[in-house]
Amino acid sequence: MRAFVTGGTGLLGNNLVRQLAEQGWQVRALARSAEKAARMLGGLANVEIVEGDLGDMGKWAGRMDGCDALFHTAAYFRESFRQGSHRSGLEQTNVANAIRLFELAEKYGVGKIVHTSTNATIRKRPDGEVSVESDRMEPDEALNPYGRSKAVGDLAIEEFSRSHRVPIVTVHPAWMFGPGDAGPTGSGQLVLNFLGRKLPGSFPSGIDVVDARDAAAAMIRAADRAPGGERYILSAHYTSLEELFRILEKVSGVWGPAKKYPLPLVYFSAWMSERIASWRNKETALSVEELKVMTERKRTSGAKAVRELGLAYRPLEETLRDTVAWYRESGMGS
Repeated sequence: MRAFVTGGTGLLGNNLVRQLAEQGWQVRALARSAEKAARMLGGLANVEIVEGDLGDMGKWAGRMDGCDALFHTAAYFRESFRQGSHRSGLEQTNVANAIRLFELAEKYGVGKIVHTSTNATIRKRPDGEVSVESDRMEPDEALNPYGRSKAVGDLAIEEFSRSHRVPIVTVHPAWMFGPGDAGPTGSGQLVLNFLGRKLPGSFPSGIDVVDARDAAAAMIRAADRAPGGERYILSAHYTSLEELFRILEKVSGVWGPAKKYPLPLVYFSAWMSERIASWRNKETALSVEELKVMTERKRTSGAKAVRELGLAYRPLEETLRDTVAWYRESGMGS
């Protein structure tokens, strides 16, 4: 079996590439930096690095020829949670480029596409019950520009599917943690800040999380088992900053912050930090957009993936222990 993976060095992408290779797939992994890809994926059998990005598809699209599956994990994500206008970049990458990629995949005979959306496109139920795949969010309901772009992208992909034959399965991962987060993403930065004792305290929060390795496993199973048009939320645990800090203390041996701050103060502090960071041309540790996600307290169910794909979610403690170990082994964590 042959696979083409976009975002090959990302948190989800590199774990996906590893699992595909371990299962005997021939993998072509798209990466913007060949040097970074060699550092992260070098030595893996049956993995070929394709240098490029979604902005220059004409240079590498032919490499999808003969692939049984396209796993699309690349997205405009991390940058969108920083100050400034990101709408054009979000719409270009997460909507227009995704559709163009799928057109080219169909042209080159790809058998199935497994697309990565996000559980940010799932609506929070007003009754407080756990949301499922049918709880679709309209783009204008999204908490932030990234969520809106993915909701628009999901609708565009559904429209694409009505007039094209290539089957597309969509997964909606929760906030992903796990080893291999070299970026780092927001979750990885949280772990690094914890290890570096840079976090002043916690605040009322609630968010769904999933191990990136479990999300990768779900995507491979979806390529094998799921019919086109299916959608799967990938959510393993509902947690809070307070619980995350408690588990990180246990697995790292680092004492976590004990202070707890009220939300109004946290929002004001994040707002001020953004403006100071902008003035200094730097990034803030926690943006207002990230804060919105962490305090929404939406719960989503990953049960469909368990039921239909046979997915098993690993314990949160295992995820955080392995994340800490990876950062320490890579020299990024203290």
